[in-house]
Amino acid sequence: MSASFAEQAIDYYLNLAEPAGLPTGVSVLNPYQQPDVQPIIREFYTRYFNDAKPRVFVVGINPGRFGAGVTGISFTTPQALRAHCHIDNDLTPTPELSSRFIYQVVEAFGGAEAFYSQFFLTSLFPLALVKEGKNYNYYDDRETTKALWPAIAETVQTQIQFGARRQVAVCLGRKNEKYFQRLNDQHQFFDRIVTLDHPRYILQYRSRSADAYLENYIRTLADCLQL
Repeated sequence: MSASFAEQAIDYYLNLAEPAGLPTGVSVLNPYQQPDVQPIIREFYTRYFNDAKPRVFVVGINPGRFGAGVTGISFTTPQALRAHCHIDNDLTPTPELSSRFIYQVVEAFGGAEAFYSQFFLTSLFPLALVKEGKNYNYYDDRETTKALWPAIAETVQTQIQFGARRQVAVCLGRKNEKYFQRLNDQHQFFDRIVTLDHPRYILQYRSRSADAYLENYIRTLADCLQL
């Protein structure tokens, strides 16, 4: 009998190693090695992914230090984990705009159980990157992109085995799209990539239009389920 989505994800995340060869000043946060995070990972995936059903992958850049950099769950702060995923925790509450927006989307689909039965939130690179104490993206400089490119390819290759609907993937972030499309051209992971503006960009720079962006997210994700 093949392993469930949950079993594969738990094994993957709890064994993630930090990459070597990053440029000077760029470092990673690996929450999966923290004893208080490991039971959260097991509970989250066992609760919401304990089956062999394929999901539509919704793919971000790399985690922020206040979201998955703390909880190990993509776009999920400790307080979102408690309020929306019903997983109690003693992690320090952290602010993250992306998490606020994403969980509006989650609730629009009927809550965590309904949403996660159809979608998997993840990132091209699975660990938070930091430079000078601030969030950093894998594409922020050429050396970092080059150093992480094999790990990014391995991340997607491994995660699609959990159970991906290969017809389409949703990319979060317009700049992220450039690199995700290049990766997909190289490896043909998905038949098609659909891109949405990144939640952080929406709430930081387009907050007055947040409702319209939310409607577009809901419509786009719903359309992906029909492919």
